[in-house]
Amino acid sequence: MAEGTDAVSGSGLGWDAERITLGKSFLRDMEGLWAGVLKLAGVVEVALVKSIRALCDDRADIASEVKGEERIVNSWEVQIERECLRVLALHQPVASDLRRVATALKINGDLERMGDLAFHIAKRVKKASKEADHPAIPEAMEAMASEVLAQIHGSLDALTKSDVELARRVIQGDRAIDNHYRAVLRDLKNAIRQDPDRLDGYFRLINSARNLERIADHATNIAEAVIYLREGDIIRHIHASQGLREREVNR
Repeated sequence: MAEGTDAVSGSGLGWDAERITLGKSFLRDMEGLWAGVLKLAGVVEVALVKSIRALCDDRADIASEVKGEERIVNSWEVQIERECLRVLALHQPVASDLRRVATALKINGDLERMGDLAFHIAKRVKKASKEADHPAIPEAMEAMASEVLAQIHGSLDALTKSDVELARRVIQGDRAIDNHYRAVLRDLKNAIRQDPDRLDGYFRLINSARNLERIADHATNIAEAVIYLREGDIIRHIHASQGLREREVNR
């Protein structure tokens, strides 16, 4: 994950060419703002990788490391939000410049929530490690976790590179995650019926599966924000309505 002002300047955002709001100070503030967003994305990605690895490998030691990442994410998210508000108040950007600030604010929120979800998964891994006979993660859920990681990498790469085509591929992949999630829920519910004595452990896995599905949703949100940033199109409702129509047809 690239960091700093150079990452912003080389990301294809075209600050100089597309700038509408006048003033070098605005350009400098926007570069600093996006450098912060990219840095936060890098920290969140590390937390997500650690929490998913801890879940799949049953590693409480790795899960313990995520708590420190959560504090960093929360602190950075507040700092970025304050910077967005400062830029809005100080420069009063319009048109595409306003879109950039709004997108930074939106992505900032998605990244913070992804960090929270990583922490929730890690916390359950640590709790499960204290039980001698907790259920292992099912293979289907491990496969889902791998796909979620791919979605995370794809969305954050699309953000770093301002890559619209990659963002579209991430959005298309969200449907597969939803299908995996439903299959995992069926497997875990069947496991509860067969082994009700380990009910608490299976509920933890169900909640972690839900967290994985939500992480993928936020990755999709970031991919949609990349398209909005580059093309000015809000596509999230189009994506949702298409998925609804497909589900109705397949009933």
